[in-house]
Amino acid sequence: MVPGRIEAGCDEAGRGCLAGPVFAAVVILSEGFQCEGLTDSKQLTERQRRALRPFIEAEAVCYAVASCSPEEIDTMNILWASVEAMHRALGRLTVMPEHVLVDGNRFRPFRDIPYSCVVKGDSQFLSIAAASVLAKTYRDEYMEKLHAQFPAYGWERNKGYPTREHRDAIARHGVTIHHRKSFQLMEKQLEIDW
Repeated sequence: MVPGRIEAGCDEAGRGCLAGPVFAAVVILSEGFQCEGLTDSKQLTERQRRALRPFIEAEAVCYAVASCSPEEIDTMNILWASVEAMHRALGRLTVMPEHVLVDGNRFRPFRDIPYSCVVKGDSQFLSIAAASVLAKTYRDEYMEKLHAQFPAYGWERNKGYPTREHRDAIARHGVTIHHRKSFQLMEKQLEIDW
């Protein structure tokens, strides 16, 4: 973090899922921000993430969360859908950053704001870690709501990731409107007329 510079951390959740949107979050933190235990959301338990989220939301200078649908993922591919979700989140900020820190190695410029891609940035920068927690918790909540409509797929547990349970459910019940048709939904992909 450069002293005096308004910096936003950006991360996504759900890139590797077979179903559901990809979510992205962007967070601007104050220079003196501290939060014990905040790190890459994948290193935290669900309980820890849920406990951190209200603290991040209360203490952040500002934050925003956005998503891209399965249809958009199928149209533009998961990488660029993730970037588009990040752009949407950035566009919702009430304070515009002077620099964006992006977790990963690919991005497209948002407006004319300079950015840096940081591989494993969620374990190096608190703003990216905070964004990873928000993206993950918002997406998990979304998948839990979808589970109520489509209980056969176990989305309240697997959140749309390619678990054995999820793949077996696809084999038994077929695909839903929430599945990503461009992904390999079954280990041996069937010829399906979408």
